[in-house]
Amino acid sequence: MDIQPTVVDEVVVTAARLPPAAGEAAFSVVRLDGLALDRSTRLDEALASVPAVSLFRRTTSLSANPTTQGISLRAIAPSGAGRTLVTLDGVPLNDPFGGWVLWSQLPTEALESLDIVRGAGAGPYGAGALTGVIQLRERERGGVLDASIAERGGARLAGAGGLDAGPLRLTGSALYETSDGYTPVRGAAAGAADTPLDLTTKAAALRLDAPLGEASLSLRASAYDEERGSGLMGARSSASGHLLSATAAKRPQDGDYGWRLQAWRRESDFANTSVAVAADRNATTPANDQYETPATGWGVNAALRRASRDVAGGRLEWEVGADARFNEGETRERFRFMDGAFTRDRVAGGETSVAGLYGEASWRDELWLVAGGLRLDGWKNENGRRLERDRADGTATLDETDPDRSGEVVSARLAARRFIGGGWAARGAAYSGFRPATLNELHRPFRVGNDLTEANAALVPETLQGVEAGLAYEGPIAAFGATLFWNRIEDAIVNVTIGEGPGTFPRAGFVPAGGVLRQRQNAGTIEATGIELTARRSLPGGLSLDGAVSVTDARMDGGSAAPQLTGLRPAQAPIWSATAGLDWRATERLTLAAQARYESKRFEDDLNSRVLGAAVVVDARAEWRMTPAAMVWVAADNLFDKAVEVSETGTGVEGYAPPRTLRLGVRWTY
Repeated sequence: MDIQPTVVDEVVVTAARLPPAAGEAAFSVVRLDGLALDRSTRLDEALASVPAVSLFRRTTSLSANPTTQGISLRAIAPSGAGRTLVTLDGVPLNDPFGGWVLWSQLPTEALESLDIVRGAGAGPYGAGALTGVIQLRERERGGVLDASIAERGGARLAGAGGLDAGPLRLTGSALYETSDGYTPVRGAAAGAADTPLDLTTKAAALRLDAPLGEASLSLRASAYDEERGSGLMGARSSASGHLLSATAAKRPQDGDYGWRLQAWRRESDFANTSVAVAADRNATTPANDQYETPATGWGVNAALRRASRDVAGGRLEWEVGADARFNEGETRERFRFMDGAFTRDRVAGGETSVAGLYGEASWRDELWLVAGGLRLDGWKNENGRRLERDRADGTATLDETDPDRSGEVVSARLAARRFIGGGWAARGAAYSGFRPATLNELHRPFRVGNDLTEANAALVPETLQGVEAGLAYEGPIAAFGATLFWNRIEDAIVNVTIGEGPGTFPRAGFVPAGGVLRQRQNAGTIEATGIELTARRSLPGGLSLDGAVSVTDARMDGGSAAPQLTGLRPAQAPIWSATAGLDWRATERLTLAAQARYESKRFEDDLNSRVLGAAVVVDARAEWRMTPAAMVWVAADNLFDKAVEVSETGTGVEGYAPPRTLRLGVRWTY
């Protein structure tokens, strides 16, 4: 008797996530694949390859203080808190206290791809997705290890990979990076007070994927820790935190339901010391010691999705869901430095929350894709307080309790895409979104050099409305896209100048000569009109070219709250930005690549009085593949050693981005 072998179906364990919604293709979406991520040592650097996508300042997370690592899409009005929601498989990565993103918490090696959805989020995204969403997807298969060294004491080791253990899969990533840094103020203006932006950062993550009947379960834990110099003697910052998440999901099949249940909790801490700078820049005096900023954020979300064919001659997909996020935290500081010691203590903080319901649907046939969504959110700021005491006798010098504030926001989006034929498609979209103020904006005053910025517990959410139209072509060797958009931000949260030093001001205290006093305010509206162009072309001989241009004319209307801002450009918002890239596979082993980025002038301040000049930076890279799995690479960042202005003080002292930096590394993949 013949014995037939038993055939066992292979079980492929995947991360618990829903696939991208079909309706996303109707909006302005840019996808970065593994190759773009592989060539960037930092996630924010990879994102910067898309014009008008940047951190608050012209610096990357190599040198940027955590409080300026907020990211924004389109040059409407960059913000240190960021006006973009960043998610990793659905879990928000924005800091619970400040809204910024610590980019070092996630090495590029840990990701398989990401989508940049430009335009307000609405739909399933909600709070924080004011100018769009960046959706990150963590690696599921394969692995990579990258080790490199760089000028000025730079060294980096990062890797990600996974292994199967029966029905389970374990995926992990780790990063260690250190650098002696560069000094941002250089040349004749520099003094003994100017020091390098040194950096040490560590991060690790572990994810367990397991089958759950027809669904899957993912449990993830991650942690990060970084410490960096701030470019001035006695000024430093540090940031640390960890994130836990649990996700259960079932991917939808045609005619069947898919769903996701997710819960997460994040804890973070931040410390920052600031100093006053002497006029000759040869000495500093301690000004503020923010020694702790403990914050906790947690949230839940749920989604139900279904897709059906043969609905009115096309395919209908819909999703309904709910989500809630809760944040609490406070800043603990020492300030008012006199006679060699801090004389005052400050504790300020509170709680914020937002919860919403949404519905989203799309329908498509061979020619049309129509998508839309509607959200209703409620927000609340509560338990706000600010207490300042004299350190000598404990007397309260300021004791404030902020009234609780709450409200509701309705946001929506609608888009249609028409496939014309021959690879061409046209689309149009309208959308709205909102961003509540962060705990940092509500409660934490801060100082940079001699400039002081006051918090404002009365801030309400800023909202955005926008429309856009686009035309795109996708062919086997070429692609082209053009988008024209109009956006309007109402109740924009802006740092508004309210005084100049030298002088003593209520609450803020003394502002030195050359410094200014600002306050965060809902200062009127910002209107922006812009156009975005992209192009890609593959040529014979293994050569490919790509380019993109963004032109955004954004203008303030300060209204009665800040009439001095009317007609001015928002701080840190350039009109022009452009990128161009070249990739040439010269031989089977050798690949050469170059990337150029241009940006027109931008303003350091709300009054447009401090001008940061236009800049062009070129990066180059060469890769030599030793084996199918291993290669060695060399890169030159800022190849032509351009002096790129990133900051300017009230006395005209300029700070600069990194000079030319050479890097050498090896990479192994499997």
